[in-house]
Amino acid sequence: MDAEREQPLPTSTTEDERDRGAAVALLPIGSLEQHGPFLPLTTDTVIACTIAREIAAAHPVRVLPPVTISCSHEHAAWPGTVSISPATLRAVVRDVADSLRASGTPGLVLVNGHGGNYVLGNVVQEAGGGMALYPTVQEWQLAHAAAGLETSLDSDMHAGELETSILLHAHPELVRPGYRSGDRIADDRRHLLTLGLGAYTDSGVVGRPSLASAGKGGALLASLVESFGTHLEILGR
Repeated sequence: MDAEREQPLPTSTTEDERDRGAAVALLPIGSLEQHGPFLPLTTDTVIACTIAREIAAAHPVRVLPPVTISCSHEHAAWPGTVSISPATLRAVVRDVADSLRASGTPGLVLVNGHGGNYVLGNVVQEAGGGMALYPTVQEWQLAHAAAGLETSLDSDMHAGELETSILLHAHPELVRPGYRSGDRIADDRRHLLTLGLGAYTDSGVVGRPSLASAGKGGALLASLVESFGTHLEILGR
């Protein structure tokens, strides 16, 4: 990656954005929650930002600074996890969308890195056009197949093969030792919303990080960049 894309936050000036004239902005939405003993609390934010930057390198969009704390209540049993309410997240996203429209950017894509942000689907529905949620389950499935991941998306729920692969590719310095022995399968999580993730895993991991690789991470990202084009077409109409 070049120096611009390595920056933790966008570095563009107001003149840069005037010249860019992007009709669509990307808002990375992550979380601050446990990801087992070998991935950082900011994993979802790092992944959302990485996806957004890869998309921006291939498509004419603007990348916004990320939302770094979201709805991680199911991870409250572990130290370091911090959450906001769905109502707060909803209000932040709607305010950002309103502000973007006022300054000349009508389209907004929520690049969501945390599966527990269920409210975002309703925010997009309520917008009635001009907003999208990315990646969808279908796009994750396409990326999963393209990268040759061995663990199903349902089994690989948290800090598993997929997330560890993306970080091994894009930010290997953030992956600590232990992921090769960190596998934990817990496919029956029917009471997750009631009991939290702590009822199903002691380590916080649900998945098979031992199968992760940088090559898989690169293939996942390449597939997600390719799939994004249809969203840009729809929002650009």
